[in-house]
Amino acid sequence: MLSSLHHCKSAQPPLGLDPKCSLDWLLPVIERLKEHFCSHQMLSGRVTAGSRATSLLFQEVFLYELFSPFPSLRAVFIWTLKHFLPGGCISNHGGFIFFLQLFDHVAECLGDFMEKQQIKDKKLPVGFTFSFPCRQSKLDEGFLITWTKRFKASGVEGADVVRLLNKAIKKRGDYDADIMAVVNDTVGTMMTCGFDDQRCEVGLIIGTGTNACYMEEMRHIDLVEGDEGRMCINTEWGAFGDDGSLEDIRTEFDREIDRGSLNPGKQLFEKMEGLLFEGRITPELLTKGNPHLLCRSKEGLNKAKEILTRLGVEPSHEDCIAVQHVCTIVSFRSANLVASTLGAILNQLRDNKGVGRLLPSPPHRYARRLHKTTRRLVPDSEVRFLLSESGSGKGAAMVTAVAYRLAEQHRLIDETLAEFKLTHEQLLQVKKRMRAEMEAGLKKKTHDTAKVKMLPTFVRSTPDGTENGDFLALDLGGTNFRVLLVKIRSGKRRTVEMHNKIYAIPIEVMQGTGEELFDHIVTCISDFLDYMGIKGARLPLGFTFSFPCKQTSLDAGILLNWTKGFKATDCEGEDVVYLLREGIKRREEFDLDVVAVVNDTVGTMMTCAYEDPNCEIGLIVGTGSNACYMEEMRNIEMVDGEQGRMCVNTEWGAFGDNGCLDDIRTIYDKAVDDFSLNAGKQRYEKMISGMYLGEIVRNILIDFTKRGFLFRGQISETLKTRHIFETKFLSQIESDRLALLQVRTILQQLGLNSTCDDSIIVKTVCGAVSRRAAQLCGAGMAAIVDKIRENRGLERLEITVGVDGTLYKLHPHFSRIMHQTVKELAPNCDVTFLLSEDGSGKGAALITAVGCRLREAEQN
Repeated sequence: MLSSLHHCKSAQPPLGLDPKCSLDWLLPVIERLKEHFCSHQMLSGRVTAGSRATSLLFQEVFLYELFSPFPSLRAVFIWTLKHFLPGGCISNHGGFIFFLQLFDHVAECLGDFMEKQQIKDKKLPVGFTFSFPCRQSKLDEGFLITWTKRFKASGVEGADVVRLLNKAIKKRGDYDADIMAVVNDTVGTMMTCGFDDQRCEVGLIIGTGTNACYMEEMRHIDLVEGDEGRMCINTEWGAFGDDGSLEDIRTEFDREIDRGSLNPGKQLFEKMEGLLFEGRITPELLTKGNPHLLCRSKEGLNKAKEILTRLGVEPSHEDCIAVQHVCTIVSFRSANLVASTLGAILNQLRDNKGVGRLLPSPPHRYARRLHKTTRRLVPDSEVRFLLSESGSGKGAAMVTAVAYRLAEQHRLIDETLAEFKLTHEQLLQVKKRMRAEMEAGLKKKTHDTAKVKMLPTFVRSTPDGTENGDFLALDLGGTNFRVLLVKIRSGKRRTVEMHNKIYAIPIEVMQGTGEELFDHIVTCISDFLDYMGIKGARLPLGFTFSFPCKQTSLDAGILLNWTKGFKATDCEGEDVVYLLREGIKRREEFDLDVVAVVNDTVGTMMTCAYEDPNCEIGLIVGTGSNACYMEEMRNIEMVDGEQGRMCVNTEWGAFGDNGCLDDIRTIYDKAVDDFSLNAGKQRYEKMISGMYLGEIVRNILIDFTKRGFLFRGQISETLKTRHIFETKFLSQIESDRLALLQVRTILQQLGLNSTCDDSIIVKTVCGAVSRRAAQLCGAGMAAIVDKIRENRGLERLEITVGVDGTLYKLHPHFSRIMHQTVKELAPNCDVTFLLSEDGSGKGAALITAVGCRLREAEQN
């Protein structure tokens, strides 16, 4: 038989491949493997591009390796110590053992190693190299898919091997270990070489078994959330061909080996080229030999003769040559198969970014064949092979060190952001304090010192549906000024028809004299009346004036102070309705009946009350924040009268100005307040409104960058600019539909060169800040609805809140979180939130209409 092997050069091409023959038969293998990559769920190694090893790792790391078929356990901590696994821990001569025996043994060996190194009293980070197919959802979790390499311990497949090892360690109780990462040996090889050459992007194992991993683009990994950056993929390519795609190149020898294996029909590609099986593809005489060693010319002949003699065969020189030839054929086929599958990975990397780096560790002659074939198959890729030294050990230590660093970083980030996570008890305290401040604002004795002013608006009723007529509305609250004609029709088919025109207010008018400002306003009104052709009519007018005012009647409001960039002189302390009337008189072109001066929050409530009579609360959550509600007259000590109700403008933005919120304010809130135009004032508003949330986030990002958590520790000049991080960015970044790549685009607009990890952290920060804002807003609203319920002596209150403001409308989660908080803090109130449309304009007209109705009723 041995002599006949000398003449087997005409064997079928896949097995008897001549080194100089065409590689055409390998090209389909590449295509099949690419299809395999696309159609099968490869395993994420959870090693992202942002967590690759660098030269700055000094953390001491334990590493424990489990590998086979030379079953041993190795503990690596400066020194190396090996423990051999009992045979029963593998297949037990065809039988099975329970996982407890296997992992108890691993835990015992680990304990022995720690005791020998006199470090049993320390809790050090552990990396667990587990070289079997696992599905990972995070770095410290790995569910075994199937045993390979002759392992058959029962009860492990489908289980988390980290949990099993932790359980075994805990059961011993004589030491503690912190398992930071479970790592495949292929990933460990890539990480080891990546420590020396950061261009390394592929790991390759060719030994007892075979496998490869590589850095894939996140956008191609459907099993993992996110599409920015890269992650290491463990291909588990040993199973390539299990679906029959390699049947045309498998030989009868391959099929025989498969039938006699522990896992017939599985790992077919690995059985065609792994060292464990190559020795068995050659004649049975060589099962104890390494075919690669036999390929070498003189040394191989001597080795063949030595092995054959030891097996009781008296080989001739020709027999040894024949055996050597068989081994060469098997080895060359193995190298060619590996080269073809590597070609598929290289093509994928080329399509992704253009260059691949590989890390095999095969025998010398085998390596030459592998290198040559790979370069012939993918000539347009630059390939460099780097030999790994202790790849699975050192590499896993690298992963563990990085995991330890990232875990510590995440702990510090979570610790910082924990201040923004308010407990139910803290929110109840906020509600209780808001209620106390509201009571202080309503009482005459404490009104002057109260921070929540609870200003009477003299709006005594919401619309009842009988309002009818044409009304003018003015809306002054920023650099643009609106004039509106609102036609309200009552009856069965109530309608509200609006016409408006927008006018700019030049900066020189905003900061000029009061007379110049109101003359400009009157000029705009005159133009609008001409535009609408109604200059001859004396129409009732409602004036939305969105600046702090103290009202003495519905049509009288004293300006307390300018905000929003206005600085017109001779206005503060004056009645703005009087100033408007004087401007109209100076013009001498028309006359108007100014019925009401209106806050935008009250306008929002009135607009929604026209649609829903149950609406008795108004809420603004936009650039600023405020709320109003219908209070019982008997509780408003600043106004005479006991009967009925009146809308109270809470001016709740100043809640906390007396220090009652200091226990939940963070250093970032204080920084925003200290550098604001009104330091020490409007503290509650600065924690919940759109004008300030972006600034809070910016301060957190600067702090995290200084601490090295973000942007590689580099603070851009743009990030140093106050108010550059607009609140609209929070809404965009927190959008469920926005991928991390788009988050990165937003950050790039701010001059921030971010990684995928940076984007995740920024999104987390935005979420923490906006969630707290929504909860605080909900706590304030809960105080209002509970007060109304108690005012009316109800066990259960049903009420509607009219809401306006860009933060409420546009943020993807704010409204939901706020609603949930109100529900939790005021469980006896059924609160409906109704979105307002043009509350400041339409609301002013409706207040004017209600005022006219009530005035006529009094006259009659």
